[in-house]
Amino acid sequence: MGFADTCIRRSALKRFGFYHDLMPVSRRTYLRRRIAVGTALVVLLSAFTYLPITLLAPTKPAVATALSVATPESTTVTVDWPGYGASAIGAVGFPGILATGGETTPRPIASITKIITVLVVLDKKPLAADAPGPNITMTQHDASLYHQYFARNGKVEPVRAGLVLTQRQLLDVVLISSANNYAETLGSWAFGSETAFLAAAKGWLADHQLSNTTLQDSSGMNPGNTSTASDLVELGKLALSNRTVAAIVSTKSTTLPYIGHITNTNELLGVDGFEGIKTGTLAEAGACLLFADTITVDNTPITVVGVVLGGTNHRSLNAAVRALMASAVAGFQNVPLVSAGTPFYIYSTPWDQRARAVATKDESVLVWAGSPVTQRVSTEELTTASAGTMVGSVEFTVAGKTITVPLALDSALSDPGPWWRLTNPFG
Repeated sequence: MGFADTCIRRSALKRFGFYHDLMPVSRRTYLRRRIAVGTALVVLLSAFTYLPITLLAPTKPAVATALSVATPESTTVTVDWPGYGASAIGAVGFPGILATGGETTPRPIASITKIITVLVVLDKKPLAADAPGPNITMTQHDASLYHQYFARNGKVEPVRAGLVLTQRQLLDVVLISSANNYAETLGSWAFGSETAFLAAAKGWLADHQLSNTTLQDSSGMNPGNTSTASDLVELGKLALSNRTVAAIVSTKSTTLPYIGHITNTNELLGVDGFEGIKTGTLAEAGACLLFADTITVDNTPITVVGVVLGGTNHRSLNAAVRALMASAVAGFQNVPLVSAGTPFYIYSTPWDQRARAVATKDESVLVWAGSPVTQRVSTEELTTASAGTMVGSVEFTVAGKTITVPLALDSALSDPGPWWRLTNPFG
């Protein structure tokens, strides 16, 4: 039978459904096996591709949701200001002026001037707190200053030409006894003349941003020496930052050659923590006091610097200052910022795990009443992490200070496992 006849026969048999029956058994088995093997290979290759992709592929990051945490606040306080003149308070280590009362325009400052005089002189001729400094010989001009100031009813201490005092002794008589004649002597010794001293003082005031303070003389007897309460509080801080000045203004009394025993004009010194700084008395200025008072708040010492200008006399002024300080103590508050364990964020994974970002420690800050507090929270992107992992921070800003508290996970975010990965190929 030829090839053409065979093809015709197969075609006819196929038409009537008999052709497959004529196919050899071995041939049919072979084809079935090939199909099965091919299918298995496809499945196997798919598995080899799918399993690594799903088991090893990175999962989506956890979603970080912010929690509502109240911003800390400090309460306000009412300060018992005197009903006259001008007043203000600040504190060492606290920026700026904390509170003011009364007038805000410049007023005569009387002998508070001498703090400026001493600081300007020490700026040119520094002196360590425990050093005597150079010897200074009094001249006939210095002796004549005694009579000039005495004639003006100013506070003076005796002097004679040829008297030798150290720089420290000259500072003592100026700040403790408040002798006007020695204040001019001190300025002229350092700069050559009263005029030269005033020029230097003007520059010093500008350098220290005391723009509302004006000097017309070195002693304070000129009513043209004026300042604001705010400027004077900043001046008081500068005075206390100088160890020599701080030591002198806290001295109750001392004895000097020729001059003898002198007593500090500040009657509050040593009372209720008062440790300076300078009195002032003038008809145009009234009774004035630039003061420093150390108080304790939650076992933390705070040096308050304050001033009251325009009192009737020093007795009533001192009573007003003590009342002012008694009311101001409540203004210094230890504000809790955060407690350890406080949650700020919660992390949620696609496989239904939860972990919170919590504060790692307690933190508080000592502030003046009404100081605003701001907080800013930052977090890191996470997929998996163990409990205790640092995941960000909360940053508090208050009164010029920045306090940062780390945040950590309170529980683990673990891997979802192979079953979840296989059943969630797209994470």
